[in-house]
Amino acid sequence: MQEFSDFLAKQSPFDALTADDIERLASKVEVEYFGNGAVIVSAGSPPLDHIYIVRTGSVEVLDRGNVIDQLAPGDAFGHISVLTGLPPQYSVRAAEETLCYRLPDPRTIVRDASSLQFNHFGTVVTRHRLTSNALLSDTQSNVTRYMRQIVWCDATDSVRKVAMAITEAEQSCALIKSRTELGLVTDRDFRSKVGVGDVSIDDPIYMIMSSPVITVPNNTTLAAAFLLMVEAGVHHLVVADEHEQPIGIVRAMDLSSVELRNPLLIRAAIESAQSIDELSVASKLLLPSLVELHDTGIPALHVGALMSAIVGAVLTRVLDLTDAVESPITHSWLILGSMARREPLPISDVDTAIVWADLPNSVDLSDEIQNGAKQVLNLMERCSLHRCPNGANADNPLFSRSRSAWVDISQGWLSDPSRAGALLLSSIAADSQPLTQLTLGRTITDTIRATTRSREFLSELLRFTLAKKPPVGFVRGLVVENSGEHSGELDLKKGGLTPISSLARWLAIAQGDVRGGTLDRLKRAALGGLLKEDEAEVLTNAFEDIYQLIFEQEIISIRSGKTGSSWISPQNLDSLTRRHLRESFRAVAAIQNRIQSEWESRVT
Repeated sequence: MQEFSDFLAKQSPFDALTADDIERLASKVEVEYFGNGAVIVSAGSPPLDHIYIVRTGSVEVLDRGNVIDQLAPGDAFGHISVLTGLPPQYSVRAAEETLCYRLPDPRTIVRDASSLQFNHFGTVVTRHRLTSNALLSDTQSNVTRYMRQIVWCDATDSVRKVAMAITEAEQSCALIKSRTELGLVTDRDFRSKVGVGDVSIDDPIYMIMSSPVITVPNNTTLAAAFLLMVEAGVHHLVVADEHEQPIGIVRAMDLSSVELRNPLLIRAAIESAQSIDELSVASKLLLPSLVELHDTGIPALHVGALMSAIVGAVLTRVLDLTDAVESPITHSWLILGSMARREPLPISDVDTAIVWADLPNSVDLSDEIQNGAKQVLNLMERCSLHRCPNGANADNPLFSRSRSAWVDISQGWLSDPSRAGALLLSSIAADSQPLTQLTLGRTITDTIRATTRSREFLSELLRFTLAKKPPVGFVRGLVVENSGEHSGELDLKKGGLTPISSLARWLAIAQGDVRGGTLDRLKRAALGGLLKEDEAEVLTNAFEDIYQLIFEQEIISIRSGKTGSSWISPQNLDSLTRRHLRESFRAVAAIQNRIQSEWESRVT
């Protein structure tokens, strides 16, 4: 039994246990031998009540017959099924003659179960699996589950008649049909417009309805529907069938049982704030809400998109409340970077830019506009949002220009990569989303779409893009960088996310369509032939997994009151997560190399 104790004490998840608990585990060990090719665990079999630790030999993890991982001595398997109570998702077979230690659920044996270091439980692989099976939350359920019946009325019906129809149906809203569009009327409309006397109960209902309505397909998930509510600042969505015909309505309050109300409440508090002080109070709810959404089990990219919508709402409200935006010329505020791509991390700062309408040549209002922008950014920081420390801010002349100046400089970047800062600034400008004056704010992205991108520019931009390479892997607890250097910590954002998001941006610029975020761009690149389908799938999965892992790290920091960071020590990762990251890094690097050598034949 001493041999069992000595071995277990050196392996995760047992290496933080007391000597007494190690002895308890050792007394429960059963040794099992498996010949080469023997199936140890079958995918879809009943949930396991025991885990395995490889003692000698090795085993292969299979997904639908394909080997996706290989485990060596000290690696555990079966624990995800034990911890979740779900059937095994993958099969495991012996890759050679193998000895394994078999243990019952360790939590039932040791006295201090909290010391079991199942580090990756709830992170990269497991969290995705749990949420996809709706174990941790209902957010992946179909929106039709919470759908209410429609009360149909005509636009010429009286307010009185519609109110009676809603009451009789025991609903809180009605869809209104007119000759040209659908409208929606809710209890709030009756209170805010009829109750105060602005509209008579005998007036036609179209006088108080809202239009157009926001519609979602009937295969939309609750998480996606909820995100749309937050982004649009609405509390009702119309659900449509495959023929785009309305079949029901989902309300924000109906999602309360899914524990999804906080962001909508924050959005409402933001929009109702009558001063910067009130807005500051509402904004302080954002980080705790991100923690709660994470704990509910919502995938990190969904939470990031919610964060982006709320940050946009805060900045828009700052613009509404401050006198600093009282300008003699129309201008559009934009957010840049990950916030614009709807994939920020909890501690992301806010990059901004301004586009203003053209003026006669003799008029120069740039100083006035940039001084106003400085005041807005100061107020934004009072609301717990931080400006870019590297200068991508609306009060910087590089990011504050007239419409014609933006067009000229953008066309120059796209045609002449040798211009100072062309590669960096064109990359930054490609990730932009207007918050105000949308048509004016789309000047930059419209220019990218309309301007012919020279081969020289695409070549130089790709070289600039591929300079961001993932690490090679891990050796004895150290990170092996692409340069060959070794370091004790890994920057998951720089080495994991950035190579993928940068490549997706290059693909988007090459196609002349920079809408959306990294995953949208990868999908369009696959449809357009710039990426192979398997390449797009690899990059998508790697981006989702690494984003989830960084998000987890930052949530832990927020919860503990520490400053968040995307740096992580490989020694703090369990062997499964390390192996998963290493394989992701290698796959991304291989795709980078293929794009580098084949891009000219792929770009039509």
